[in-house]
Amino acid sequence: MPRTIINLPDDDKVWLDGQARAEQVPMTELVRQAVREYRARYDARGPGRLQELLGRTSGCWTHGDGLVYQDAARDEWERRG
Repeated sequence: MPRTIINLPDDDKVWLDGQARAEQVPMTELVRQAVREYRARYDARGPGRLQELLGRTSGCWTHGDGLVYQDAARDEWERRG
């Protein structure tokens, strides 16, 4: 595993050291966990995620032509506005 040097503000370093003591893990493990969690959230927002969701929901509308429904809803909004 490659080593990485980072600079942290003093208050973040103090907090990180305290958190590591409280969880009884090395400070470096907390940093690795934080990077993994950040990466998982970032990857979940990526374009592949959108395609996956579109694929899973494709065809779930079963009430006729969706475009007809959409146009009727918009017409209703215009009449109210």
